[in-house]
Parts: sequence; structure tokens; C-alpha cells
Amino acid sequence: MNSIPLRVQLGIVAAIYVAVVAVSGILVALRYLQYVRHPQDVAAAGGMYGFGDVMLALMIVCMLLFPTFLLAIVVRQSEALSIGYAKAMVGVSLTLPLSAGIIAIPAVAQSTSILGELCLEWLFASPAVLVGLVMSRLLAKFDRAKRLTLYAILIEIVTLGVLAGLLFVR
Repeated sequence: MNSIPLRVQLGIVAAIYVAVVAVSGILVALRYLQYVRHPQDVAAAGGMYGFGDVMLALMIVCMLLFPTFLLAIVVRQSEALSIGYAKAMVGVSLTLPLSAGIIAIPAVAQSTSILGELCLEWLFASPAVLVGLVMSRLLAKFDRAKRLTLYAILIEIVTLGVLAGLLFVR
């Protein structure tokens, strides 16, 4: 039985990523149009709209977990690809403490800047990212890739633990 070449498998995964990003862009654009067309509703029920934004962001992150799962399955065939993927996961996990640090800056936290919004959305999405990291760790085949994904998981867990601990300090 002929297997699908690795290059084709990576192309399929890339196409799925493109499709997910395109659908996400459409959903965000539709959400924006809802804000523009009904500003009185936003003013009356801003909290509900804000929660809808968080749910949309979480849904987009969860949609991105599917091609990530496929990518983790494809790259486990090659040690070099697997290590590169694991390094990318460490990079992704380092964005959580960076986002937390940016949110800690009062000028960002108290403004309506897009940077603050993105960092806050990333903090809310971090449990889903953690699920993706654990999935990647379970699918890792090579020792170095397993170690790197474990580092990524630890970075996420420690950051979430510190943030949870800071809630009780004040």
C-alpha cells in the first residue's frame, strides 16, 4: 500500500490551517459588522458582547487545535521535523508569560488598545493551548521532542499557577 508522501501531508495540514484562518477571519468580520450595525445594542449590553468576543476567540483557538493535532501526527515521522515543531511549541508557550507581563503594565491594562485586548484573549485561551501542548507531548515520538514539549507545558502551567496565585495576594 502506497503511503502519502510527507510533503503532501504537510501541504494538506497547511491547507487546513489556511481554511481555519479564513473561517476565523470571516467570523471576526461578521462580529465586527454586528458591532457596526447595532451600536445601541452594544451600549446597552456591552458585557454580553464582551463575553461573546471571548467565546469567539476560544472557538477560534479550539478550531486551530484540529490542524495542530494533524500536524503533530505528521511531524512525528521525522525527528528533525518533530524537534522543530517542539521548538515552535516552546515559543508559543513563552507568549503566555509575555502576555501576562504586558497586561501588568498599567498603561496597557487600563487602555482600550488592541495589544491589551490580544494579550487578554491569549490569557483566556491558554487552557486550550495547554490542551494542545499536552496532545503534542503525548504524540511526540523522539526523546528531545518530548523534553521540549514538556518544557512548553511547564511554562504554561507555571505561568497559570503564578497568575492564579496573584489573584489571592491582594
